[in-house]
Amino acid sequence: MSVDVPVRAVLQVLEPTGRNPYGRLLSQIPVDLELAAAEERHVAMDSPAWNLWQSLRDVDGIGSVGAGKLLARKRPRLLPVYDSVIKKVFERPPTDLSFWSDVRRALRADDRTLVAHLEDVRGLAGIGEDIGVLRVLDTAAWLHGRDEQFS
Repeated sequence: MSVDVPVRAVLQVLEPTGRNPYGRLLSQIPVDLELAAAEERHVAMDSPAWNLWQSLRDVDGIGSVGAGKLLARKRPRLLPVYDSVIKKVFERPPTDLSFWSDVRRALRADDRTLVAHLEDVRGLAGIGEDIGVLRVLDTAAWLHGRDEQFS
């Protein structure tokens, strides 16, 4: 996901669970839960996902984007990718602490019309259902944003 994490940071995150909060917090985040099906408590401030993002972003060399991409990689159906390209595509504010919740609301709106559309896109692209609709959204948004940068 285009994030370079220094070896020192990787070693810190991978220390045995008793010495760091990362594994414990990750184990509290549902593995196969889709963001559209999630309750607000799964992505709200003070949720395990939020607390893990906060903890990871404070690791020297990871930062907020790296932490978010690590979480998106570990829980791809629940947590969307968020970086400068996504921020620009979705016209997010400079300080953005509600992106996960806002994407969740958008996916659930209008009887989940966006989810149905993303499922159609996934089918047209010939991608299997093992790829969640959230990754389809992330990829489409990122490609659109990247194309805008080069036009």
